[in-house]
This record gives sequence, structure tokens and C-alpha cells, in this order.
Amino acid sequence: MKNYLDTISFLKQNQFTWLITGVAGFIGSNLLEVLLSSNQKVIGLDNFSTGFKKNLTLVKEQIPKNLWKNFVFIEGDIRSKEDCSTAIKGVDFVLHEAALGSVPRSIIDPITTNENNITGFLNLLDISRKSGVKRFVFAASSSTYGDSENLPKVEDIIGNPLSPYAVTKYVNELYAQVFAKTYGLDFIGLRYFNVFGKRQDPNGSYAAVIPKWIKLLLKQKQPVIFGNGQTSRDFCYIENVVQANILSAIAPSKDSVNQIYNIAYGQRTNLLDLYKSIKLIIETKKQIRIDIEPKFAPFRTGDVMHSHADITKAYKSLGYKPDFDLELGLKKTIESFIKEDARI
Repeated sequence: MKNYLDTISFLKQNQFTWLITGVAGFIGSNLLEVLLSSNQKVIGLDNFSTGFKKNLTLVKEQIPKNLWKNFVFIEGDIRSKEDCSTAIKGVDFVLHEAALGSVPRSIIDPITTNENNITGFLNLLDISRKSGVKRFVFAASSSTYGDSENLPKVEDIIGNPLSPYAVTKYVNELYAQVFAKTYGLDFIGLRYFNVFGKRQDPNGSYAAVIPKWIKLLLKQKQPVIFGNGQTSRDFCYIENVVQANILSAIAPSKDSVNQIYNIAYGQRTNLLDLYKSIKLIIETKKQIRIDIEPKFAPFRTGDVMHSHADITKAYKSLGYKPDFDLELGLKKTIESFIKEDARI
């Protein structure tokens, strides 16, 4: 069953219990919305360190009452073995999205990043294997490629990590491989490439570039580009990532598990072109003119110049076919930000 629509149809007829860590976050809340809409039972774990209660409220508004009752929320921390044990009871599939993200944040505070991304990850792995979880799917990261200059990035060629965050995400992969070989816990790691979309936090110094720029341009404020604007990224819309997670849990054959996969769209865009696209879409949708040029700042420590994913492995093994390119994803994301502004 490698077709995503077939997989969703299968889920609507077969109910499982899922744990989503980081459920109140950007990616976690989008996973929650799709799984509940597909008649699944979901346990959500979050400590609100980077997630928001409003994201759960927004999902609730989209879900019929008879399906929302299939959701149980636990306010807890992955660094707590007790919280993890409580959350994993009776769970078939784990979708582990909780982490302390951001390369710059990890450089400022590597200890807290390590506690969340390695200690928390190990807690979940260990309790998952003791609880008989069918599959453990986790958010890996393109930061694992480090200083490797190969383009496009293929899963089995990585370089040296460039930040504490990158170290933690690589250690996650190593731990998952050891648990598969030693304890027989099936896993799939998804190396995300610059995910963006609705409910992504635009605020704070660690916000991702797309939501931050959308918010600024909607307010006619000047965005900042770190570097000369030629830095490029493989931007991936959130619904592509949701697809990858669900396919990873349900669709792949036994030969497809215990593997790491790139999850991206498979094209790269430089920051100047990204800025122009966001500006044009906002101008069109708001019927306004934005006479603002970006400000340039020094290149940030720990960042890489170019990132571009080869998604062949995910396509062949998982049936992953991203439906949303950058342009369509930006349009849907900007629409969601405009709608959110109208609520305030």
C-alpha cells in the first residue's frame, strides 16, 4: 500500500492509537489534524516549550466533535521517563516530533538542546521498545549533512556536523539503529528539509525564515537576509511532511523500515528568489504594493550555503510523492496567515 490516498482510506476503516510528541507544535498539530480526520485515536504529549495551546484549539475547530473525542492530551516532558511511560501506554505508532530546534539556539545553549534532543529521544526509544510499539517514526534533520558539499544530498553521504543541534539529530539516528539491531524496535527517521506551513510560529529570534518574512511583509516591515541572498534551501510544505509520516508508519514493507529518508520537495530556491515570491504573493492576495527591499546581515555560524535533497529513496521505498511545490505551499501558508490576522 504505497499510495497516500489509499493509506488514508485504510486508516478511516482501521483505527489505531498514535502518540504524537510535540503535538502542540507546528508539525505535531498538523499531524494531529490529519489523523483525527482519518478516525484515528491520538495521544498528544507537549510541555509547551515551543508549542502553543492555540494550535490545539485551531485543530479542534477543524474536527467534528465525534472525532475530537478520540484525542487525549498529556501536558508533559519527554525528558521525564514517567511522562513518556504514561503517554506510550497502548500506543501502536509513535510520531516523535518534539525537539528543541534551531541551529543558533543550540550554539547559545547546547546543554538544553542535548537534554531535549538526546535524553528525551532515548527515553522515548527505550519505553517504546518495552511497550511493544509497532513502529517509531521520528523527525531527523537535514542538518546531519553538515559540511558535506555534495548536491543533491543522498542519505548515505554525510559530512561533519556544524552545530550542537546537528550533533543531536545525528545521535538520534545512531541510537535508533542500535535499538533496531539490539532490541528489534522498528523505526523510520525522516530528515526534514526546511519545513513550512500553517501554524508555524513567526515570532522570536529562532523563527524559521518563511513565517518570519510573511509576518514582516504583511506589516510592511523589512526582513533580514543572512549572507548575500544566494544561500539556497529545499523548502518543503507541511502537507508533504504529514504524508511522509503517515506513509512511514503504515505503508512501507518490512524492507523499508529501519532506514533514514530525505523528506523535501526536491528543488532548491535561493533566499532572494524566496523573498520575491513571498512579496509577490502577498501583494496579489492583499491587493497592496510593498516597496521594501531586504536588509543584508553577516552569514550565521553553523548554517550551510546550499541544501537540496534527493528524494528518490523515499519515493521508491515509501511511495512518497510531494503534492505541494514551493509556490503552492507559499500561497496556502500566506492564506493561513492572513486568515489568522483576521481572527485577532
